[in-house]
Amino acid sequence: MSAGRFTPRSDADVADLVNRHPLALLVSPGDGRMHSTPLPMRIEHHADGRIASLTGHMARANPQVAALRADAQATLLFLGAHGYVSPSWFEDRTQAPTWNYAYANFSVRIDFLDDAANLERVVRDLVDAMEAERERAWRVDDMGARYALLASRIIAFRATVTNIEAKFKLGQDERDDVYPEILAGLHNENGSEELVAMMQLFNAHRTGNAPA
Repeated sequence: MSAGRFTPRSDADVADLVNRHPLALLVSPGDGRMHSTPLPMRIEHHADGRIASLTGHMARANPQVAALRADAQATLLFLGAHGYVSPSWFEDRTQAPTWNYAYANFSVRIDFLDDAANLERVVRDLVDAMEAERERAWRVDDMGARYALLASRIIAFRATVTNIEAKFKLGQDERDDVYPEILAGLHNENGSEELVAMMQLFNAHRTGNAPA
């Protein structure tokens, strides 16, 4: 795990980011170029709660499958909540703009799970997670016979984690007079609720740690 001021407190912070933003960019080399495919991923944990691996599936026709069979080393890139921080919110106009964000990059080894049982397990796990608590939640069985046709076109895989680099830049380095101005500015930006909540979580030691 990466170290420093913007380090996540534990694997639980990283897992929460992945669970909230499960669409990763799978990047790997092959044929003299870099391949990349956006894929939703699910975490598998060690018994002690640490992140062990991630599972997903991709189209068999994707050229990246052949590239990963030849070289199984890859990177999974996850971007969590993020947002522009404008100096227009600050009393001190000498401050520079910045961007607050959280991300996690996993160095992984890809192993394809090329059998029907593993494919069904991986697909059902992803679907059940994404459909949880939805009204009239959809299930794989709702597809009926069509599932077998679509399943024949995809392949499951496990991405075993060899390293995690994560950074949660959430205002920990801001001055005490500037930090609440950032919160107040973001509070008025549409779609910034998650970023504000994460800033408050990672700055819990500050007084007045709430949007104006």
